[in-house]
Order: sequence, then C-alpha cells, then structure tokens
Amino acid sequence: MQTIVHYLSVYGIQVLIALLIFYVGRAIGRWLSNVTAKMMQKREVDEALQHFAAALVYYAVLVFSVIAALGQLGIQTASFVAIIGAAGLAVGLALQGSLSNFAAGVLILIFRPFKIGDYIEAAGESGSVEKILIFTTELKTPDNKKVIIPNAAVTGGSITNYSANDTRRVDLVMGIGYDDDVEKAKRVLEEIVNADSRVLSDPAPTVAVVELADSSVNFVVRPWVNTVDYWDVYFDLTEAVKKRFDQEGISIPYPQSDVHLYSHSAASQQVLSAN
Repeated sequence: MQTIVHYLSVYGIQVLIALLIFYVGRAIGRWLSNVTAKMMQKREVDEALQHFAAALVYYAVLVFSVIAALGQLGIQTASFVAIIGAAGLAVGLALQGSLSNFAAGVLILIFRPFKIGDYIEAAGESGSVEKILIFTTELKTPDNKKVIIPNAAVTGGSITNYSANDTRRVDLVMGIGYDDDVEKAKRVLEEIVNADSRVLSDPAPTVAVVELADSSVNFVVRPWVNTVDYWDVYFDLTEAVKKRFDQEGISIPYPQSDVHLYSHSAASQQVLSAN
C-alpha cells in the first residue's frame, strides 16, 4: 500500500496531466477538423477532398497530442518522432508519382480551372469533364470514349477550357473564284449569317476578305454565338453557304494545277538522244 501511495503521489499528477493533454489535443483536433471542412464547403471544394483534409488535420493533431502526453510521462519521444519521420520519408519516396497527382488534384479542386461538364483540352486530350478525382481526371470524348488523365499531367501543361465563357466566336473560311463578284459574295455571306437567329448581334459578326490565295479569294466569316450553340451553328452555316452559293452561281474553287505541254522537233529529239 505504501508503494502504491508513493507511486501515485509521484506519478499521479503526471498521469493526470498526460491524460489532460491527450483529451484537450483530441478536442482541438476535432475542432480544427470541423473548421477545415466548413472552410472548404464555403469554397465549394469537392466533398471527397473535404473529408480527406478534415481527417488528415484531425489525425495529425492527435499524433502530436499522443507524443506530448508520452513526453509528460517521462518517456523519450525522440525515437518515436524519428521513426515517424523515417516512415513518412519512405512512404513519400515510394508514392512520389501518386503524391504529385494528389497535390495536382488538390490544386484543381481548390482553384477550379474547370468543372464537371466543361469541354476542355489538356495533356493532349480533349473532351467533356465527367469526374474530378483526387488522383485523376476523367474525360468523355465526342465519340464516347473515356480518357483518364493523371492530375499531374493536367496541371503540368496548358489547359484550354472551351466552356469557361458564355459566348464563343465561330471561325469559318469561305473561298470564291477569282472570276466571281467579291461584293456579291460578301453580301450573300452577310445575309446567311444575319438570317440565323442563334448569331448574336453584340459583338457584331465579321465578314471580310482575308486572303488572295493560290486558287481562291478567301473570306473570313466570324459570328459570335452562345457556347452551347457553337457546333450547331458551325455545321449549319457551312451547309447554308454551300447551298446559297450554288443558287447564286458563286463558285467554290478547289486546288488546281496548270500543266503546259511543249513539243520538240525531230531534229531536237535526235540531238537530245545523241547526248
């Protein structure tokens, strides 16, 4: 009994302080975890990343609380810290590629260069974004293929987001023959563009001669449309121009080459054969 009383008098206060450190640390960890989750919710960060970050904060604080409590009991914690550091280094080296993809995924979810449903071009691939995961981004191509890109590859180069803005400009190049009436062709192109109700009046569409090419006089036709109407307007205008040009007798030239034939006299041919 005296021994028990002695140990309780000597170590009892240390044990109570160690337990207090552990429980207070755990409470702080939960509080920080909730604060992290709420901040990420306000920023509309992906839900999967919210849970991961909140759990990471909680367990990090819990580990430090356990180490501090053990130190209060007189246990040497330097070896524990060294073991945790070595383990973290080993895991980091083993998962170097995965960690870079994870870090890139976090950046994508925080800064949001694109969102679900956007049509983007990244890492040499293009398609509609179906999923933004911690390690990968999944695209759906126009021909219904799924493309899975590591997030490090997505953020490692330029990202083109075709859906970021509400409007886009349709760029068409239409050629007519050198013998055709330029003013008439320009008027016809303007009528075709203005007749389409999907073409926006502001900014105004552009129809102008851009190039005197080898076989044609080229016009640029650049109407502005809502992003969702881009491809429909692109295809419909191309078809409408062909039909209207046929009706108006305006030619659409194709590449041609002039071949010149030269005849030689029999004497010249004999000289060439002798040589």
